[in-house]
Amino acid sequence: MAGAKRMSAEEKRKVVLGVYHKTKEVYTEKEILALATKAGVNAGTVADINNSLVDDGLVDKEKIGGSNFFWSFPGKQDRMLQLEHEQVLGEIENIKSKITEAESKLADAKRGREDEDGERAKKLARLNELNINRATMEKELESLKQNDPQALADLEKELKLVTEAANRWTDNVFSCKSYLTKKRGMCSKDACKMLQITSEFDYPEDK
Repeated sequence: MAGAKRMSAEEKRKVVLGVYHKTKEVYTEKEILALATKAGVNAGTVADINNSLVDDGLVDKEKIGGSNFFWSFPGKQDRMLQLEHEQVLGEIENIKSKITEAESKLADAKRGREDEDGERAKKLARLNELNINRATMEKELESLKQNDPQALADLEKELKLVTEAANRWTDNVFSCKSYLTKKRGMCSKDACKMLQITSEFDYPEDK
């Protein structure tokens, strides 16, 4: 055997498995060792190769009395490949189902976000408008302090109304933030970013 070609581990597995499939017999460990060696597998590696086939489910093993018996029939490998194929198909279907479910949840979330974004834009625009009006009136109030008392009273009344309106719209923004943090599970920082407000956002200060 000096010039014999060295077998790879996979080639040895095929030879040992071929012994089982060709003879379709049940063997003791000693018998399969002898037959595999005769077929060209190094005697020192037969036991490990045989055990690896058992571990992979390609060879069956049963202990009867004090001896281990081994066997493998040609249809076993085909059946194992079929079962593996069916398992892979099942996993693929499971993944497809999860993808479909995730896409459905994403679509629902996007629809919710579209509504939220529309309301958020309206509320922020209105709040910005009220704040601009309030700032303008405060400037006018400063300039009228030394002038007409009635005009000053009227302006103060109007300023109070604008401030109350700004407070209501601020309530709306805080309600949006509360919804995002409590119902959507966002952290406060992300909610503020979505609403385009800072952590210092608060109600207008009374003058």
